[in-house]
Amino acid sequence: MAVAGCGSPSSKNGSNGGGDAKGIETQQSALDPTAKGPAAEVPGAKKGGVITVYSQVTPNTFDPTDTYYADALAIEKLIFRSPTQFAIRNGKPVLVPDLTDLGTVSSDKLTWTFKMQSGIKYADGSEVKVEDLAYAIKRSFAHDVFANGPTYQLTTFKGGDTYKGPYASDDAFAGVETPDSGTLVIHLARPFADLPLYMTFPVFTPIPQAKDTKENYKNNPLATGPYQFDTYTPGTELKLKKNPNWDPNTDAVRHQYPDGFTFKWGGEDPKTQQQVLNSAGEDANALNYGPVDASLIPQLTGDKKAQLIQGEQPCTYSVQMDTRKIPLEVRKAIAKAYPYDQVNKAGGLNSFNSQPASTVLPPSVPGYTKYDALPGLSGVGQGDPAAAKADLEAAGKVGFELSWYYDNTKPVPQQTNQIRVDAFKAAGFAVKPIGVTTAELRSKIADYDAPVNMGQAPQGWCSDWPSGGSWFPVLFQSHSLTDGTSWGELTDKALDAKIDEIGNLPADQAVAKWGELDKEILGMYVALPRYYGKLAFAIGTNIGGAEGDASAGEPFYLNMFLKN
Repeated sequence: MAVAGCGSPSSKNGSNGGGDAKGIETQQSALDPTAKGPAAEVPGAKKGGVITVYSQVTPNTFDPTDTYYADALAIEKLIFRSPTQFAIRNGKPVLVPDLTDLGTVSSDKLTWTFKMQSGIKYADGSEVKVEDLAYAIKRSFAHDVFANGPTYQLTTFKGGDTYKGPYASDDAFAGVETPDSGTLVIHLARPFADLPLYMTFPVFTPIPQAKDTKENYKNNPLATGPYQFDTYTPGTELKLKKNPNWDPNTDAVRHQYPDGFTFKWGGEDPKTQQQVLNSAGEDANALNYGPVDASLIPQLTGDKKAQLIQGEQPCTYSVQMDTRKIPLEVRKAIAKAYPYDQVNKAGGLNSFNSQPASTVLPPSVPGYTKYDALPGLSGVGQGDPAAAKADLEAAGKVGFELSWYYDNTKPVPQQTNQIRVDAFKAAGFAVKPIGVTTAELRSKIADYDAPVNMGQAPQGWCSDWPSGGSWFPVLFQSHSLTDGTSWGELTDKALDAKIDEIGNLPADQAVAKWGELDKEILGMYVALPRYYGKLAFAIGTNIGGAEGDASAGEPFYLNMFLKN
């Protein structure tokens, strides 16, 4: 999942505007293939009312094929069902059946067979068919149209290296088969043991081919979950209402307690978080999913302590540097000059929502190895402009221009931008920050051909599942550049081969190898690790059933209700 944003966190799954990190080691073995609907009732739950959800950062799409930011993924669990899903039990994610079972794999590990539940309907009352699941998978190969979605299928599914999706290619695709009305078969080019985990993503939610409106589908996608679109103003507001054709008896995870949800984006997080904590009027029915601002921490005592929901996140937030455009000696000088402490303080980071990072993998992911921090890559310190300038002088690079995008419509990102400008100028760099609106930011930083050389997306990463296998192949192989998920924009065939070699090892052998590779890659100065995320979000006094989703480092909306 990816993360974007230099001030307030949010992520790309990996997870959007800043940072998350989760501790879900138990997920490796936590699965319940026998789980069935309806989901167990949440103690004290009541029906009715509308929950309001605030955030400063703005999801850029709700097309299920194109979604990879953690906040949008969490919201889409209300709207879309997928072949498999995570239930949250005792704070930990457990993989359970959703539209299908958890699958069985052939002896050669190259064919997975999933049996589908019958009787599932879309919000319009039409039947969900196995062919719709197959079509959604084919649609995900149209990466020229849906450039932001996850891409594991492109490198693991049979024929995925040549198939370009149903718009550019014919309907025949060797990677997917539907032998009968209740069976989905996936053929692989190489073993992919984590496929049932991957199939929790909305990229696998069914889409009828006849209802696919390509780029316009995001404006009113067909729901299979307990809620559907009511009204949507991109970048500003999404109102969800009940889906009358959702059947709780078929769903082992979701509930439909509130009458609806209203998501409001763009307001300053400290302001809306204070509203939520004050809980005046309708704000008692609200929450803010941004990491709680440091300025509000002193209030979170006594009765208000219950308004802070804490949990795990599996994310590392970073500032990446484009290795195509910035030489290694300059990247090292950037690391020396970077004002971690000042940026973090201005951005509202604190011990509740973050801890300094010095590795690629966060501590919650198997394979994490705490090695001695590399120079300038400790996630702490005020920067050393004199030492950085000396390095630039030695390299003949004084005046090297650094450029990045930032949100110029909000005080916090404006302040953190100015801190970076001052620090880099003091170190002998020329700077060219480019201000854009909140709504534009994600699409701008996702463009690797844009006229910037720092701070591109993803500005952080969260585990898609708890393994280095959902980090290194996605972020550092050559295909990551065209996939839009690259840290450093590397194209290194030797590194590609090394990552493939580790990825093909049994999981228990790969763990230590991922840790070794972590240090090797970070030593190439592809990114500045800033912090590992922690989940800490504020809720209104009338919100019940609130908890964190440790599979995504976001709120788990599916159990929420209003107390009164």
